[in-house]
Amino acid sequence: MRGGGAESYWNTNVARHPGILRAVPEGCRDALDVGCGDGMLVRKLGERVERVTGVDSSAVMVARARESAGGRPGLRFVEGDFLGVDLPSAGYDFVCSVTAVHHMDFEAALRRMRELLRPGGRLVVVGLAREESVAEWAALIAAAPVVRVVKVLRRARGPEGMPVADPGMSYGEVRAAAGRLLPGVRYRRHVLRRYSLTWEKPVRP
Repeated sequence: MRGGGAESYWNTNVARHPGILRAVPEGCRDALDVGCGDGMLVRKLGERVERVTGVDSSAVMVARARESAGGRPGLRFVEGDFLGVDLPSAGYDFVCSVTAVHHMDFEAALRRMRELLRPGGRLVVVGLAREESVAEWAALIAAAPVVRVVKVLRRARGPEGMPVADPGMSYGEVRAAAGRLLPGVRYRRHVLRRYSLTWEKPVRP
């Protein structure tokens, strides 16, 4: 059974949830959602992972996440700055983040996510970046009609009080930085103005 309101709204962040859930590795015991917001993805992960932790810097969002979780065992929420909160090193089989990393120092956030993964674990980051090159602007313009239609048809909305910020890095800068920090990372640009990074931590250094 789905926890309180797990499917209560849709937006371009929620649109990436199915892909994230498919990426959960077999036998995953511990998962971490960085920038968990109201906990929707944490609740979904809790249907297939034994223990899930959500961390968010917004007290309002964390309070809402705890309320929506309804005391479900295995779900834990931590309020605080992801770069500074106490989390177990190499403590997670799966780490994910949806449109939160542009609120932080990008490289510091990726390094910490990398450190929190167990060897053989998987990282999935969905992010928002800004257009800079001609090709990036062309992709945005080409996708704009599709994005507008989808948002109208799906009645896109988000939870009230969700912190917002404009991205500081371009798609090209994101791809280059991720390639340096996560050797072998898979980068993908998505139609609904998002990119994703998928990386497996080597079993041996």
